Amino acid sequence: MSLNPADSAFVATLKASLPDAAVRPAAPRYLEEPRGKWQGQAGVLVAPASVEEAATAIRCAAQACVAVVPYGGGTGLVSGQVMPEGPSPMLLSLERMNRIRAVYPEENVIVAEAGTTLQAVQDAAEAADRLFPLSIASKGTAQIGGNLATNAGGLNVLRYGNARDLCLGLEAVLPSGEIWHGLTRLRKDNTGYDLRNLLVGSEGTLGVITAAALKLSPKPARNGTAAFAVPSPAAALSLLSMMRAQVGEAVSAFELIHRQGLHFLAEKLPQVRQMFDTPPEWMVLTELGLPRGLEPQEEFEALFSEAAEADLVSDGLIAQSEAQAEAFWQVREAIPEANRLVGGLSSHDISLPLSVLPAFIETAGAGLAKHGDYRINCFGHLGDGNLHYNVYPALGKTRSDYSTEAAEVAELVHDLAVKMGGSFSAEHGVGRLKTGELERYADPTRLAAMQAIKTALDPLGIMNPGAVLRR
Repeated sequence: MSLNPADSAFVATLKASLPDAAVRPAAPRYLEEPRGKWQGQAGVLVAPASVEEAATAIRCAAQACVAVVPYGGGTGLVSGQVMPEGPSPMLLSLERMNRIRAVYPEENVIVAEAGTTLQAVQDAAEAADRLFPLSIASKGTAQIGGNLATNAGGLNVLRYGNARDLCLGLEAVLPSGEIWHGLTRLRKDNTGYDLRNLLVGSEGTLGVITAAALKLSPKPARNGTAAFAVPSPAAALSLLSMMRAQVGEAVSAFELIHRQGLHFLAEKLPQVRQMFDTPPEWMVLTELGLPRGLEPQEEFEALFSEAAEADLVSDGLIAQSEAQAEAFWQVREAIPEANRLVGGLSSHDISLPLSVLPAFIETAGAGLAKHGDYRINCFGHLGDGNLHYNVYPALGKTRSDYSTEAAEVAELVHDLAVKMGGSFSAEHGVGRLKTGELERYADPTRLAAMQAIKTALDPLGIMNPGAVLRR
């Protein structure tokens, strides 16, 4: 069915059905996405203050056959939050639905509306002496509804899982405008199809999340951060295995960083103080969250001694204070911004089985060297197999010198990742940027099932059209 634009008549219908504060023009910031690949459009922006107002807006859109583009914090990296083509849509921003509805410390549960920022959820958990462990660099802007819609990952997936793993229940509005009251706090609820996990990761194509019941965790008694210089990614994996043998699941984060990223950081953000005076070729940045009776300093020292004897590390630094730990993590969190300032040719968010990661890095590097002259910044969440494998112009060149090569580079990297049992999208999602890759790599049966689900729940095709699945 063809879609209609969000024209003046549709806007009039919205204004007659919703409070004045809920309906307004879309400011330019709602039409942009961080990588600047596309410019969005919108006929109107609706910012509901309640699930009932969100349901009214979507019901109006369904009746008029107008596209709905859900908008969270706008931090998504695959352009799922902008619709550059087609009849002008209704943008649905959840920014006014930003309340913490309840905290249940004894249950380790928090209930938050979708427009609540990740930082606000973390702060509310902290006030209850609990931890909400989802951690991404954009936590001050990213909203919990968007985190769930994209199944966000980040630094602590190794220990606590993705956003999906932290969600118990949802409240959502379906494409018909009906409200699903699924805000359960149950850990076990084996009563048929799991609509929660269908909506998590669906990127607003099957409905709009308006609130969530989220898992909290006890705060570790002691946290510790350390940086280790390692000779290779294979050595980094062996170090991770050694850490787990020593402290079990107390390893909260384990990040791999290549020297190229540190060079970019020194060039573009010199105010960020780095750990090592001379950047090692490879390093890992890791965090421990320990129970009472264990001291991070002692555990890291014992680890370094054992790892050095096995030739897995050549240098190491242990943060001596919370401020120093934050400074260590600032290095990791600033690398994507330095990358952006350098200007990448082709960026890749891939995942692989842990055991093949070193072979992938070696094989991909050799393949790209045969293909052209590039700089590669390989970094990411080694503990859960997620690499950000990004390719940049050679020193002295710019993206304009590679006008026809970006797609070839992406195909080379993604082909190899999938061939080695990996995925072309680890944590960023599909959005509009990677619909072609989904069609290229997805199992045909799975793709057909996804299309059938979309058709069943959204027969008019109004929910975020063009994202994940082509219209």
